[in-house]
Amino acid sequence: MSGNRRNRERKPGRRAPFREARPRILVVTEGAVSEPDYLDGLKKFCRNPLVDIEVAGQHGRDPHSLVKIARDKLRKAQKQARRESDDNLEYDSVWCVFDIDDHLTVGDAKQMARDNQIELAISNPAIELWLLLHFRDSPGMQHRDKISNMLKLFIPGYDKSIDFQQYADGYVDAVTRAAGLDEIAERDGEENRNPTTGMYRLTRRICGK
Repeated sequence: MSGNRRNRERKPGRRAPFREARPRILVVTEGAVSEPDYLDGLKKFCRNPLVDIEVAGQHGRDPHSLVKIARDKLRKAQKQARRESDDNLEYDSVWCVFDIDDHLTVGDAKQMARDNQIELAISNPAIELWLLLHFRDSPGMQHRDKISNMLKLFIPGYDKSIDFQQYADGYVDAVTRAAGLDEIAERDGEENRNPTTGMYRLTRRICGK
């Protein structure tokens, strides 16, 4: 899934080998509303149509199940690319998006992701932290309900559904703030602690930065 793959010579196939110079990305999300809404708005904002957003089914929302879904879709795309001799059918990167919550399978999910070159965008305590960072600095360690209440000060009536235009002006600030939280957590040896969110890495990838 190297980003250099798109620049190498392609075998002749039934499909035209021309595509925008943007990465093809698969994102599998735990949430059925907030994450898909935000990511769909972001890919339009960044003009990257090559982002496939898959919402995990009712019985597949724990982290380990999410990664398994992503792995299976990755392998399916690879097989199709080989069958049709077209590298463009593969994904440049595959991501899973989920909150820490009280999930018991985070460790297993991380291991399966490493084994299959799948990236994780984990939010602790919840995706609402990432949304809040569009408007203000980190509030420190908080319960997910407290984060949601803080977000409502900026987005009155927030109820999971998202209009990306309400967040667009604060996107660059959110990336900077989230990256700073990640850097401090990694320095302290507490990856994915509360508060952190890996959404900034995924969004950078979508926007080609």
